[in-house]
Parts: sequence; structure tokens; C-alpha cells
Amino acid sequence: MPLFEKITLKESTEIKTTPGEIFDFFMHLDSNYREWHPEDHVLFYWVEGRPWEVGSISYAEEYLHGKLRKLKSRVTRIVPNRYIEYAPTSRLLRYYFPMGTFTIEPKGDTSIFTATVSMRVGWIVKALFRDKFENGLSSVRKHMKEEGENLKNILESQQPAGTHQRAGLNHTIGENTY
Repeated sequence: MPLFEKITLKESTEIKTTPGEIFDFFMHLDSNYREWHPEDHVLFYWVEGRPWEVGSISYAEEYLHGKLRKLKSRVTRIVPNRYIEYAPTSRLLRYYFPMGTFTIEPKGDTSIFTATVSMRVGWIVKALFRDKFENGLSSVRKHMKEEGENLKNILESQQPAGTHQRAGLNHTIGENTY
């Protein structure tokens, strides 16, 4: 039995927009962050470098599982209009949460936006704290699904002047792996 198990959470959402529009949303994440998830997102800004360039560092505050989390991440890979990869700046956190990604794939007149979070969990944690661990995973899955739904609502109801209105919930294609 390995000491640590790799777990990947993945959530995909089909959005009636172009990959470029989704990427543009992230290029302006400092002003879009709270709107993306009004209930949980508190703050986002760039600490170092320019938005979404390899090596740039961001700072975010958001609620996950009812607790305020303060996250510093470094952009590790970027393919404009297609792919964003980031990892915690803390070496210790990076061991347990090696990376997160945003993937954008064109599909006809829509795009598939996929958020992925990878983590490592020890068998001792899973055995001794199973309920707490499962509740934590469930909370992260819920948050990722809401982010996908919110992004869909924002971009599909976007006004010509660039202002956003939130619409009702739309269908999301979800895929969680555990």
C-alpha cells in the first residue's frame, strides 16, 4: 500500500462562447474574481509578474469548506486560449496539492471549460479521518461545479459593454474522478 495516493478532482462545463472569451475572463481575473463565485471568492490580485505569464505569482482568498483560505500560486505553464497551470508557491503545500489547471477546448460553437485539482493524501488521513476527508472533497467538488456554472452564466449573458449579469443555472456537464 503506497504511503500517499494521488487524487484528481475534475469538473467540465460546456459554455456557448469561444475559447478566447473564456481566456479573456481569466486575463482579467483580478476584476472578475468575486463575480465568478460571489459566495466564496473574497480577493484576487497579482503579487509578482504580469497576469498569466509563466513565473507570475497570484494571491487569492476564498472560502472552502466554510473556512477562509489564503492561497499564493505561481503560474507554471500557459497556452493562450487553451491551458493554464498553476501550483502553490509553498513547497509544503505543493507536495500535497501539486497543481491545478484550467483547460479550454473548442467544440463547435461552444467551448468546454475544465478545472482540475490534483492532490496527494496519505492512507492514514483517509483511514483515521475518513468522514472529514470525504466532506472536504465534497466541498471542493461543489465549489468547482459552482465555478463552472457561474462562469457559464457570466459569459453566456455578457452584455456588449463588457458588463456581466448573472442568469439562472444552466446545464453543466460534470466529471469528478476520485
